[in-house]
Amino acid sequence: MGVLSMAVFTSEADDDALPISGLQHLAFCPRQWALIHLEQVWVENIRTAEGRLLHERADLPGESRRASVRTVRGMWIRSERLRLTGRADIVEFRPAPYPVEYKRGKSKPNDCDTVQLCAQGLCLEEMLDTTIARGAIFYGNPRRRLEVDFTSELRHRTEELAATMHRLYRSGVTPAATPGPYCRNCSLVDVCLPEATSHNDVAAHWVTLQLRSLQQEV
Repeated sequence: MGVLSMAVFTSEADDDALPISGLQHLAFCPRQWALIHLEQVWVENIRTAEGRLLHERADLPGESRRASVRTVRGMWIRSERLRLTGRADIVEFRPAPYPVEYKRGKSKPNDCDTVQLCAQGLCLEEMLDTTIARGAIFYGNPRRRLEVDFTSELRHRTEELAATMHRLYRSGVTPAATPGPYCRNCSLVDVCLPEATSHNDVAAHWVTLQLRSLQQEV
């Protein structure tokens, strides 16, 4: 089973495929997804900086072999069915494909990381015409892999999120905030203003736009 050419799966300017990484943002918070992917807002904090550096080391394109396992790094993957595209940090061929996603922190109480990994598995299944039963997430704390089974429930959840992401993208509308404890860990909390924008009224939207405009001028 060969690795398909990476050039075939890079996005064209008129491509309607959306990034796989967006599923992680959407599962975490629809408003976070919209701020990043619709409004092109990004704020770096120590968590995002550490995560970026981890990915830069993990997904440098290349491959290696150890015993019977071939490891491909930074592999472009794509699903025409789900209209998703992106790069897998690592795909191990054992010989069956086994995607590995790198995360800086520890495992989360929600499914935002597992749906991202499952989407990689679905892309690889379509590309390589095979079935992939599981993959793994490597967490920087405590530097350990967590194996994830691609169950029918997880597959269905991933496909539903992909469809929702495309609907939100077509609408071009940023959802109102739903404040919760998770807001403390979001690098966009000072842009999102979850308490002020939790009701999708004109005044709240105007305040958000004004604050964002001031930040861009600084």
